[in-house]
Amino acid sequence: MPATIVQRNKKPFKKVKVDTVSIDIIESALRNARFEMDTVLFRTAMSPGIREQHDEFPMIANVEGKMVVGQFGSFIWGFMQGYDGTVEEGDIFLTSDPYAVNGAISHANDWLMLMPIYRGGRIIAWAAMFGHMTDVGGKVPGSLPTDGTTIYEDGITIPPIKIFDKGKLNEDVLKVVLHNCRLPHWNLSDFNAIVASLRTAGIRCIEIAERFGDDVFYSAMDAMLERNKRAMRELIRRTVPEQKQYFEDYICDDGLNMGPYRIKCSMWREGDKCIFDFAGTDPQSMSSINFLLNEELFKMFAGVYMVMVFDPQILFNDGFYDLMEVRIPPGSLLKPLKPAALSCRTHALGRIFDILGGLLGQGNPDFMCAAGFSDSPHFMYSGYDQHGEWYQLYQITFGGIPGKPFGDGPDGHSLWPSFTNVPNEFLESYFPLRIDVYETIADTGGPGKHRGGNALRIGYRFLEPGEISIHDDRWLTYPWGANGGLPGARSRKLLIRADGTQELMPSKIDHVKVESNDLLISDTWGGGGWGDPLERDPKQVAFDVEAGLVTVEGARRYGVVIKSDGRSVDEAATAALRKEIAAKRGPKKIFDRGFDTIEELKARCKAETGLEPPSPPRFTKWAKVAAEALIQKAAARKGAKAA
Repeated sequence: MPATIVQRNKKPFKKVKVDTVSIDIIESALRNARFEMDTVLFRTAMSPGIREQHDEFPMIANVEGKMVVGQFGSFIWGFMQGYDGTVEEGDIFLTSDPYAVNGAISHANDWLMLMPIYRGGRIIAWAAMFGHMTDVGGKVPGSLPTDGTTIYEDGITIPPIKIFDKGKLNEDVLKVVLHNCRLPHWNLSDFNAIVASLRTAGIRCIEIAERFGDDVFYSAMDAMLERNKRAMRELIRRTVPEQKQYFEDYICDDGLNMGPYRIKCSMWREGDKCIFDFAGTDPQSMSSINFLLNEELFKMFAGVYMVMVFDPQILFNDGFYDLMEVRIPPGSLLKPLKPAALSCRTHALGRIFDILGGLLGQGNPDFMCAAGFSDSPHFMYSGYDQHGEWYQLYQITFGGIPGKPFGDGPDGHSLWPSFTNVPNEFLESYFPLRIDVYETIADTGGPGKHRGGNALRIGYRFLEPGEISIHDDRWLTYPWGANGGLPGARSRKLLIRADGTQELMPSKIDHVKVESNDLLISDTWGGGGWGDPLERDPKQVAFDVEAGLVTVEGARRYGVVIKSDGRSVDEAATAALRKEIAAKRGPKKIFDRGFDTIEELKARCKAETGLEPPSPPRFTKWAKVAAEALIQKAAARKGAKAA
C-alpha cells in the first residue's frame, strides 16, 4: 500500500491566477535553489566522483511530486507508491535499491534521498538528490563488477527507509550501512552533504512561499508545469510522425564474452501522445549490463533530447509526462527481473541517447544527430600504498560527442553536460599514479559536414602495486554517422608492463593486477559525423589539421588535400579528390554503422581490434518464464478494468 502523508494542516491549496512576472521570479528562484543544492554538495562531499566530477542529480518537485527544476525527472510518486510507512515533518528517506523504486536509481552505488518540505503543517514541495558513492561493498572495489550475475554481488542495497524520523537520525541503521563499505568516511561525508543540500532546498522553498504566499507558490509551480506541457505538445505535433519509426543499436558485450545485445525501439504519435515501444529488445543478460529503465526517467531523456535539438528555449520539467507513453517488456535488457545484476548499466544508458538520436531525426533528417553519447566509461584503481593505507579511485572518463545539425561534436566530453573532469593534479596528489598522457586523439571523430568529437586518451602510470577495473564499450560496434557522415572510431585499452610487454585489454574487466611503473593507455570512442564530409569547408578542415584534431592524411577523408606546409589547402587537388570520392562512394547513407551485418562485423573483429569476437548471448530460462507470467497478469488486470 502507498505511503501515508501526515499533515496537521489538511486545508487544500487554492489554485490562483499568477501573473507572468511572478511565475518567472519563482521559477528563477527555484532554479537558483537547485544550483545551490549542487554547490553545497560539491563543497562538503569527500569522494572525487561527487566533489570533482559532479556525479549527482538534484530535484525540487511540487506537492504531487512532479519535478519543477532538476535533471533526471521525478521519481517521488513511484517512491511513495512503494513505501508503506508514514511521511511526517522532519523525515528524510534513503534508498539504494533500484528494484524498490522501479529504476528511479539504476544501481546500488546511487544513494537516493528524499525530503518533504513542510510549512505551516502541510507539504508545500519535495526535494530529492542522489549521488554515486565510490564504494558500497560487494565483490570488487568500486562495487561495479563486470562479471556480476546477481545484484547481491554489487554491494549493500538499502530498501526505502526513513533515515531521519521527525528530524532524528537513525544512527544504528547508518552504522550498519557504513560498515559494509570500503571507504565509510567518504560515504558518511557524502551522506551528510546530500542531507545538507536537501535542507538548503527546503529553506529556499519556504522563503519563496513566505514571500509570495503558499497558494501563489503552489499555483506558480502548477503554471510552470502547464507551460512546459503546452510547449511540448506543440513540439511533439511538429516533430513526431504518426507512422512508426524504428531504430536499433547494440551493446558490444557483457563482460562474460557474450554479445552483442540488441536494444530496439519504435516510436510513433497518436494524437498528441508520443509512444515509445522497446519490443524486440534482447532479454535480460546473465551479466551486469542490464539497465532497469524507469519509464518517467526515459520520458525526461526523450523530452530533454527533443528540447535541445528542436527548441532549446523550452525549460523542461515534468509537465509533459502524460504526453508520452513508454512500453518496456519485462524480462528484457531494459526491464530485468530481480535479482539480475545492474552494476554495468551505463553502457545501455548511454546507448539510449544514441537510439533517441536515430529515432527522433527520421521524421526530419535535418534535425538528426549522429551517435556518440554511447557510454559513460569508468576506471577504478585500488590497493594499499607503501604506508599501508588503502587507496581507491573511481573515475568517469569521456568520449567523443556526435556531430549534430548545428555544429561539431565536442572532443572528449561526457554525455552528461554537467559532468566535469577530475583535474590531473588532484589525481596525482591523492592517488599513487601519474598521468603521462591526456589528450584527444586526432581522426577519431567521424568525418562529416560537422565533425564528430574526438576520443580521449589517458595514460595512467601506476606508482604502487594494485588492481584496476575497466568499464567501457563501443570496442566492437562503431558510433554511427548520420546524413552522410562517417562513423567515429572504436575504443581501445592497452596495458604496457614495466618490462615493455603489452597486453590488449577487453572493454570490461576486473581484478587486473598492476605493478609499479605499469602504464595503461585508455582510448575511448569518437563521435559519429553529421552530414556529407565533402561539404565541410576546406578552410575548416585546414584549421582542424593545424589544431591537431585531424591529421594531414585524415583530411583526405573530407576530400581535402593539405599542402606541405601542413596548414594550407591545395584547392586544385582538393577539387579533384572530392570529385573522385563522390564518383566512387555512391549515394549517401542516412545511417552509416560501419558494417552491414553483425556476422560480417564479427568476422572482421580479430583483424581490426586484436580481440576475439564475443559469442552469441545466452539467456536464462527462469527470467523468460517469470516475464511471461507478469505479462499475463498485466493483461488480466487490463481486461478486468475494461470490464
